[in-house]
Amino acid sequence: MKEKVVGKTIAEKIFSNHSGTDARAGDIVVADVDFVMGQDGTSPLAIKALKNMGVDTVFDPDKVALVMDHSSPSPNEGVSALHHTMRQFGKETGCHIYDVGCGVCHQLIPEQGHVVAGDLMVGCDSHTCTYGALNVFSTGVGSTDGAAAMASGKLWFKVPETTKIVLTGQLQPGVSSKDLILHIAGMLGADGATYEVIEFSGPIIDAMSVEERMTMSNMAIEVGAKAGLMAADDKTLAWLAERSDREAHPQSPDEDAVYARIIDIDVSDIGRQVAKPHAVDNVVPLDEVAGTPIAQGVIGTCTNGRLNDLAVAAKILEGKTIHPDARLVIAPASRDIYLDAIKEGYIQTFVEAGASVVTPGCGPCVGTHNGVPSDGENVISTANRNFKGRMGNSNAFIYLASPETVAKSVLAGEIA
Repeated sequence: MKEKVVGKTIAEKIFSNHSGTDARAGDIVVADVDFVMGQDGTSPLAIKALKNMGVDTVFDPDKVALVMDHSSPSPNEGVSALHHTMRQFGKETGCHIYDVGCGVCHQLIPEQGHVVAGDLMVGCDSHTCTYGALNVFSTGVGSTDGAAAMASGKLWFKVPETTKIVLTGQLQPGVSSKDLILHIAGMLGADGATYEVIEFSGPIIDAMSVEERMTMSNMAIEVGAKAGLMAADDKTLAWLAERSDREAHPQSPDEDAVYARIIDIDVSDIGRQVAKPHAVDNVVPLDEVAGTPIAQGVIGTCTNGRLNDLAVAAKILEGKTIHPDARLVIAPASRDIYLDAIKEGYIQTFVEAGASVVTPGCGPCVGTHNGVPSDGENVISTANRNFKGRMGNSNAFIYLASPETVAKSVLAGEIA
């Protein structure tokens, strides 16, 4: 009797297409990659690894990009030397170089049309999973693996199992995709989906903008997942078509695809969420931490630095002044977003409210400069991580929340 062939998940289809095999969860495959990316904390290590391999070219200069975003502009001579190394590598190989002020790698790669639906790409940064919102299997790798991909255009993978999360119900007013992914992080835990793919689906995902979906996929790594994938719909394909002339090859899961588990979540009872220090999965309803004094707010990063995020914050801050005991740092995710925010009047609103607007890039998130908190200070941020010392001071306390919550909190001087 012939064995029944079961359907595939999005991840299995993408790996099958890129490896020329019938790839299934658990298989080891060597796959062609469509794009490789590194940032200024990881690219110099990848360049060094390439030299150790005796390689002085990349497999395709148009499919490799190095981005200066984590320490941008350079805060010290050591970082300046790393930036110089990246610029020289760009001149020698012809790969894309996104210099200081261009923005965050995870905004630039899709914004500049480097990936389309159905692609397989790797980045030397853990939040490369962001592009899963665009139906791209994108995942973070170490600098040595990144170097191997830059050199050969190929990499080995173990095809992950997939957990499917179906979001249904009706969102409460003021509840955003950031609140939903924080809730999921609290529910699953920091290692709740280790080396799995999360497939996000359901009518709540369907109703989200592409930018809101990117917030969800961005934080898939915070529960251990390799990728946070979504099927491509008309919104996805239209968004991509505006930015790339490459043909998309969207992949959808088969009806009989095999999942590690399926989790149904009714969002109707989920209010605004906050992740307390010092773990992303230490999530509680906002009411439980309301009134906690706040010294600094941050709106930006690869999670929530897009135009829709700035628009939400500007609407709340318009005509108001930040609390005298609080500060606010705004970091647009890219130069294009910064320019659009200027046109819309958001930047003027932020400055008039008393905020500091910094160079497009990662801003205060990684803690090299641009808003390092003092000992004992509480920070509320739209970033994706709140580990001890994450923003440059291990004696500070970071709370994670949506742009709306951050904006309201800096007005009140407390979580609000």
